[in-house]
Amino acid sequence: MKHFLVLVWVFLISASSFAQFEITQIETYDEYVMESKPKLVVGIVIDQMRYDYLTRFYSRYGEGGFKRMIKEGFNCKNNQINYIPTKTGPGHASIFTGITPKYHGIIGNDWFDKELGQNVYCVGDNTYNTIGASNRSGKISPHRMLTNSFADENRLATQMRGKSIGISIKERGAVLPVGHTANAAYWLDYENNGSGNWVTSSFYMDKLPQWVLDFNASKITESYFKEWTTLYDLDSYSQSGNDLNTFEGGFNGKETATFPYDLNALKSFNGNYNIIAETPFGNSLTTDFALEAIKAEQLGQDEITDVLTISYSSTDKVGHNFGVNSKEIEDTYLRMDLELERLLKYLDANIGRDKYTVFLTADHAAPDVPSYLKSLKIPADYFDESKMYDHLNDFLQKKYGVANLVLSRINNQIFLDHSKIKTSQLDLQQIKKELANELLTYDLIDKVYLTSNINQLEATNGYLEELLKNGHHQKRSGDVLFVYTPNVFKDTPWNRTGTDHHSGFNYDTHIPLLFFGKGIKHGSTLKKTNITDIAPTISALLGISFPNGATGQPLEFVLH
Repeated sequence: MKHFLVLVWVFLISASSFAQFEITQIETYDEYVMESKPKLVVGIVIDQMRYDYLTRFYSRYGEGGFKRMIKEGFNCKNNQINYIPTKTGPGHASIFTGITPKYHGIIGNDWFDKELGQNVYCVGDNTYNTIGASNRSGKISPHRMLTNSFADENRLATQMRGKSIGISIKERGAVLPVGHTANAAYWLDYENNGSGNWVTSSFYMDKLPQWVLDFNASKITESYFKEWTTLYDLDSYSQSGNDLNTFEGGFNGKETATFPYDLNALKSFNGNYNIIAETPFGNSLTTDFALEAIKAEQLGQDEITDVLTISYSSTDKVGHNFGVNSKEIEDTYLRMDLELERLLKYLDANIGRDKYTVFLTADHAAPDVPSYLKSLKIPADYFDESKMYDHLNDFLQKKYGVANLVLSRINNQIFLDHSKIKTSQLDLQQIKKELANELLTYDLIDKVYLTSNINQLEATNGYLEELLKNGHHQKRSGDVLFVYTPNVFKDTPWNRTGTDHHSGFNYDTHIPLLFFGKGIKHGSTLKKTNITDIAPTISALLGISFPNGATGQPLEFVLH
């Protein structure tokens, strides 16, 4: 009996010690998580950045921008977009929600709304008003994004005390990253001869903060109506083609797409403030505004993590205009490197070198200009979707005796008039099959896929098929999807020069992913990572819930 009592006593003491050990460990871990949290997370998206812009221009970059992030941070060299279409709206939504368009619902920059019977903009919302200008540029909200972002989860985790602010020249680049609970999202009113002000939507606030009013009144924006010439001697730009060629668009009012560009002289021919957005100075202006936001909103000044998202849009606009092999794109990225250095130096000085975390990625990449590739005998071409649209309606009318059965063609999708098909007692699936067979007779269309009666994508397993499934939303996507052969663009007047993006090929999907700062290891990997892994990784760093729809995986090899 004595032995039994001794054993019980020993067991109880051991159990108590073990429980105490466990509690100590948990408390230590909690302390570690609190200590490891950055004061500020900065999510940088560089619009239309190919991965090889890191390597191609590496020798020309300074030590404080891209190189610093690579040398002191973590470089995911095989980062991919895992859905189609590769557009700006879906890219920004997927980065910050950790999920593909199949669930977050942003299936393009624009798409055909089946209920409204018209195209809609991914962040357009007529129920709100412009704050900061007298036009429609602020009729914007994130209401079409069906899931939340890691910025939303950080707001929830901090009882709404952690701030979230989104900044971009483009509305969608500012709005989608910070989700539904943001304190603010700001964008530049530059289109359609806009005011040149930084504006927002009444979704966020009733009036602009004083610091934004002061910034708009400062004439900083107007200071960029100046000459755009190369940062270094033009002859030293060896990683791009000839300055004078037939593959670039250029600006109205100037005969050739060649340096230098006098923006003050050209502004009236090119939408005034629009020409700033179309040059590297749009990125400089974005940094100016972001630094002012950090200061005025006191981001990162307490122990509660704040989130700032910055989308640099002018890289995309220069690419669309001049193409990925242009002197203009090389100069834009050399200047982008300086903007990144300026931002990091400011964070060092005002937040603290080991107090913030930055990630840098892109919403999509881009291919070479098809006409340039054709000149090198590489297969590439342009496809006239307007003619295809008319032809398909004529084809179906001759076959079924009903006019205009095709309502829309957008994002490589065909939308059929279900109401008319039902009224005419036609077989929807049979019409889809007929369309698919007809589309496959086109030279530049390589593959065609159908949706089922409940609008699920009917596709066998394969790389492109998986990307299409991830980009397909049952309620919002079309009835028939088609895929071009590589290096094929939609034929429009503005696509004949410069680049575009939409596909699931590597030239559109391979984008950079750099992590830097507090909680981040130094290193690199060639393991495949996806755009949807970013939000779970940052959520894990912060010790918060993943975004509500996230399917991506935390990249544990990135984190300390």
